[in-house]
Amino acid sequence: MNWFILVIAGLFEVGFASCLGKAKETTGATSWYWLSGFFICLTISMALLYKASQTLPIGTAYAVWTGIGAVGTVLVGILVFKEPADFWRVFFISTLIVSIVGLKVVSH
Repeated sequence: MNWFILVIAGLFEVGFASCLGKAKETTGATSWYWLSGFFICLTISMALLYKASQTLPIGTAYAVWTGIGAVGTVLVGILVFKEPADFWRVFFISTLIVSIVGLKVVSH
């Protein structure tokens, strides 16, 4: 169950990073709406990370949490923000995914 909570926490990390990116692109009230989304996602993500780390090793939980956030944020960047998807970017994101899965497999 705590692995599921950790994955959800990582997805909310993607949410707060994406909201931050959108807030940067906008002005006025729209920017404040995105910043509100940033703080909401940040709070939920941190609370879920805290909950998951109650039973999972903190080093593993944090590495998986940041890994999900990094992979998800890069994918959002490519799909939403039209960032480049060149070979090396995709290659290193793939190695990060393999590392996250590896941490899950070797964790007790």
